[in-house]
Amino acid sequence: MLELNLPKYKYRIEQRDGKLAIFDPIRKKFIVLTPEEWVRQHFLNYLNEHLNYPTTLTSVESGLKYNTRSKRSDILIMDNSLKPLVLVECKAPSVAINQGTIRQLSVYNAVYNAKLLVVTNGMVTHAVLSSESSSSYEPLSQIPDYNHLKALI
Repeated sequence: MLELNLPKYKYRIEQRDGKLAIFDPIRKKFIVLTPEEWVRQHFLNYLNEHLNYPTTLTSVESGLKYNTRSKRSDILIMDNSLKPLVLVECKAPSVAINQGTIRQLSVYNAVYNAKLLVVTNGMVTHAVLSSESSSSYEPLSQIPDYNHLKALI
């Protein structure tokens, strides 16, 4: 698989039903290894192991309803009150981060109202802090660690 602009880690890959699968420690099972899943697992590791976001408050591919459509968010991290804190949209490395991917994230956040929004393809990552008092977003040059984010909001 492609080397990403994210920290390396010791992942577990196995052959399952004739396909490669990577272990997801949040869902506690092997998931078919697609380019998007490769990014998602690396980003989960980055958030949980390097930036100290709690795995106990992290969910992967959470279902949500937008209007009458069912959607799935890639990564959702809650705060200690179980309110959405971080929403991450992951794309395959070959998918450009553009207005369409950012719009998808904002549609999902209309449901969640998370404070930190991130979109990544593993090569390029953009993060913004959502303002509660208005519908404005503050671009961030880096993703804050868990304790720093809690201090920001």
